[in-house]
Amino acid sequence: MKLYGLLFLVSNCFAQSHLSSSGNKDLWYHKDFILDNFHGTSLEKWKKENKKHISNKIIVATLDTQIDLEHEDLQDQFWINKSEIPHNGIDDDKNGYIDDINGWHFVGKPNGGYFIYGNFEYTRIVRKYDSIFKNKKKEDIEVNLQNDFNEYTYAKNYLEYYLDYYSNWRKSLTFNIEVYSKSKDTLKYFFPKENYNISDLDSLFKKHKINDKPYWQRRDDNDTDLGSLIHYMIVNYQQNFTKLEHIVHKKNELDSIIMQNLNVDFVDRKYIKDNPEKLEKGYGNNFLNSFKDLQYHNTEVSSIIAANSRNNIGTSGFHKNIKLMPLITSVSGDENDKDIAMAIYYAVDNGAKVINMSFGKEFSLHQEWVSKAIKYAEENNVLIVLCAANQSKNIDNEITYPRDTYMWEEVEISNNCINVGSISKRIDSTIVSPFSNYGKNNVDIFAPGEDIYVAIPDNQYKYDSGTSLAAPMISGTAALIWLYYTNLTVQEVKQIILQSGVTIDKQVIKPGTENELVPFSELCKSGKILNTYNAMKMAEEISKKK
Repeated sequence: MKLYGLLFLVSNCFAQSHLSSSGNKDLWYHKDFILDNFHGTSLEKWKKENKKHISNKIIVATLDTQIDLEHEDLQDQFWINKSEIPHNGIDDDKNGYIDDINGWHFVGKPNGGYFIYGNFEYTRIVRKYDSIFKNKKKEDIEVNLQNDFNEYTYAKNYLEYYLDYYSNWRKSLTFNIEVYSKSKDTLKYFFPKENYNISDLDSLFKKHKINDKPYWQRRDDNDTDLGSLIHYMIVNYQQNFTKLEHIVHKKNELDSIIMQNLNVDFVDRKYIKDNPEKLEKGYGNNFLNSFKDLQYHNTEVSSIIAANSRNNIGTSGFHKNIKLMPLITSVSGDENDKDIAMAIYYAVDNGAKVINMSFGKEFSLHQEWVSKAIKYAEENNVLIVLCAANQSKNIDNEITYPRDTYMWEEVEISNNCINVGSISKRIDSTIVSPFSNYGKNNVDIFAPGEDIYVAIPDNQYKYDSGTSLAAPMISGTAALIWLYYTNLTVQEVKQIILQSGVTIDKQVIKPGTENELVPFSELCKSGKILNTYNAMKMAEEISKKK
């Protein structure tokens, strides 16, 4: 779990922001290794060679956050439901959703509103089973309930850990707020112009060192000696808290996490007013951009897939004929399996060929719902793209959801999913992004996901990183293949993307370690990274043979 942007502790695939954009944009991920010395997608090379004009369109659905529908670089790129008459309050196309012009908001309030914080999935699991399993031992549980009990126990351990973690962090911030002014005033003695940085503070701290601990485990005995006051300010600067309001904002954010994300008594579905134990159409609303601070992630993801490449501003997508279908399933918390499943059904039934799912979680309360929806997508020739997540761990050993296998089983439930890890622009042993998850069995391929130039709300842009941004590289490539070679099956498109990738035959640093070298082939099933140029060439050959 991690914080994203202004409000986001959404889910562990979401992008990691680390560099604001300024100056010239760098679309390294469109470059070619031979021509440019970057392991990009070679999309730029393909575009230069391709002269064939096409008129058909393809729809890519993004299961994600809200989105900036007005962004300058996404204009004319959204799917329009032409069977629906806008704003007449009638389900004209009788698809179960009223006035769904561009998509649907599955976590919206029925009155058109929104909410910001939802439960984590392990919070939901504990709430569901607490009345059955609380204070019980394994030997007390009936055989047919053993799996549920194990999942409850695992979830409860997660909940207790993070409650303790965030509560201690909040306690530290609360005290830090109390002593902030005293710290600032004290430091004026040493730095009258207040022009200090972390290095300056660290040098001063070493002269007045205390037995410090990580800031979230600080002793709470109200230390206000000189060393402590210096240390508090070092911690602030390390967290980019250069003003008191920054600390206050973070403390308020932690309040919301504790009282909503982690609170078993806080039921997020009360806002939606649906039946959370029943798959049904029509709940939610049609407002896709009602709150700007919830629009960042989907705007970024969508700009990679289909940003306008003809306007000479911002970034560039894979093709102008790709149309985006925003399906809102994410708030600050974990996605609900009901919303994931219903959004997949919606995407398939309304014409999407590719579904991008740049999110993840450690638990799944109703995996069977999502599994059936994934199979439904396969039956209708639709590709689903997943991100591997950003925890630097082996997901062969630690399960993440959604997934195309059932829990610990290795047999795939379908053959229409691609799980993507992230690489950087570096071409040495550090090519794999240090944050990226990996897995010889459960990650299929890697794609550019670090230092990616993306659109963000209010016609702005920045560089961002995360497996969230690697997944849409695959989605854009799949959409491009189908635009030109419409006779291919979903299984063939998946096979083309995986087989046409560039083999990385070298030792690389395994994510989560400082310098442990492993063969790249041990980090994913294909042993390759995405190459759009190669994929289009292979798709052409296979399509002709059909």
